[in-house]
Amino acid sequence: MKELIIEAKDENLDEVLAFVNEQLEECGCDMSTQIQVDIAVEEVFVNISHYAYNPEVGPATIRAEVHDDPLAVSLTFLDNGVPYDPLAKEDPDITLSADEREIGGLGIFMVKKSMDDVAYEYKNGQNILTIKKNL
Repeated sequence: MKELIIEAKDENLDEVLAFVNEQLEECGCDMSTQIQVDIAVEEVFVNISHYAYNPEVGPATIRAEVHDDPLAVSLTFLDNGVPYDPLAKEDPDITLSADEREIGGLGIFMVKKSMDDVAYEYKNGQNILTIKKNL
């Protein structure tokens, strides 16, 4: 397992993506899957940077672990911010037009649909969100 600890600020997103992509490239991830993972990582990290410590700034930890049989990558995001389970919110009704839908929730919905597993827990004062993608 590899780990990156970084301030949860939007301007650090490129460093987070570089860290994740390095792990994906090491295990031979194809570009299409890498793009899906990058979109999910961006959504999760930006949510942490905007809401976890608002208006303050705090640390985010990203852990990357590659699994064999089947080949998969798990990315775990940890923060000490306000407890928040993004999976508890009901999925948006995507049959409605953008004007008719409530604001919010579409990003985590996309994460849930594009990843093979998404799990959340709050433990020891930390939000812990794990996304897994089979490669």
